[in-house]
Amino acid sequence: RTFQSADSFKGSVEVPGDKSISHRVLLFGAMAQGKTKITGLSKGEDVQTTARCLQALGVSITNTSEVVTIEGVGLKGFKAPSGPLDCGNSGSTMRMLMGLLAGQSFTSTLTGDESLSRRPMDRVWAPLRQMNGQITLTNERFAPLTIEGKKLRGIQYSLPVASAQVKSALLIAGLLADASTRLTGKIKSRDHTEKLLPYFGVVVQDDEYDITIGGGQKLRGVTYEVPGDPSSAAFWLAAACVVQEGAVSISKLLLNPTRTGFQNVLARMGAKIEEEIVIETPERVGKVVITGGKLKGVKVKPEEVASLIDEVPMLAVLATYATGVTEVRGAEELRVKESDRIEAVATNLRKMGAEIETFPDGFKIKGPQKLTGTILDSFGDHRIAMAFAVGALGASGQTTIKNCDAVNISYPEFFETLKRLSSG
Repeated sequence: RTFQSADSFKGSVEVPGDKSISHRVLLFGAMAQGKTKITGLSKGEDVQTTARCLQALGVSITNTSEVVTIEGVGLKGFKAPSGPLDCGNSGSTMRMLMGLLAGQSFTSTLTGDESLSRRPMDRVWAPLRQMNGQITLTNERFAPLTIEGKKLRGIQYSLPVASAQVKSALLIAGLLADASTRLTGKIKSRDHTEKLLPYFGVVVQDDEYDITIGGGQKLRGVTYEVPGDPSSAAFWLAAACVVQEGAVSISKLLLNPTRTGFQNVLARMGAKIEEEIVIETPERVGKVVITGGKLKGVKVKPEEVASLIDEVPMLAVLATYATGVTEVRGAEELRVKESDRIEAVATNLRKMGAEIETFPDGFKIKGPQKLTGTILDSFGDHRIAMAFAVGALGASGQTTIKNCDAVNISYPEFFETLKRLSSG
């Protein structure tokens, strides 16, 4: 796909349903007793993958006129699949299913595409093994993996990495365990699982230092509207800052504090952001209006990274438009995403004529730097494709990005929306 610079970037938009929440409401709806009805579910490929895996486990999921209905089977009502469960490109699907399937009464195999097969699964395997989970990994670290369902036991576990996927997998497994499961350590990451499980009727004790869940609790079906995805909204917030006349309004947006790190950083950089909260529970939802301004470089501390991990590639591109130094550290997790996102960002920025210093856990960029259009690669990564499509709006000349189909993983309507907002 080819992109040109834009003179203005204005308009109102509703972004797709949040991807993280969409995975979870599908899983929890399947684990519940009774019907769950969802509106606003993400149409991205990753979420469709979760739905297909659940259907292969005997769950009825129907989709009519924007409402997705799940017939819950309860915690132990899943059926043995007839073949391997293909998790595609979705780390969320694979890791959370590991927690669910470890406590079932059958054996299952999880596979994924080439990218997912390079992502570490031992971080879920290690604590599940302590819970009596029987999981065999490829080379003791990767998918394909085989899970022999067993009776799980509750444990206390200190999370060595701040990962919402690992945390969620263990909380799901905790529901299938014979006693309480208590998580300590690096528990500060996206907290959608902790917020949504009580909405489905589960008691979760959640405070600053630990999260405890009792085994054997039943989930009940709910009706839920999935709020807009902040990681998708980030591209439009950034575009309003890249183009000189930028102003964007985003409604029905998830404003969970564990997900608003990018907005906080944009405000520090000099963008004008206004928030209006409309819903408080189970998730904070509202409207955000951004007006671009003259940007200045910022330092992102390691403790901030979890709240904007998916938005860091976009931030790197934006840093070339800011005056001064932007530095991100503590983001080593980006090395094991759909691509090595630090390396992918650096490769593409250098092709556009920019200078960037990379570290094992981040990067440093001194701006402003003029970007020049050229031929770039998405590296099969949706976030890289979208970040550089936005970066192209302020670059001189024409930018071509290869393998843009990757955006279908999270935001199938992305290019259509980009065109609408940048044509005034």
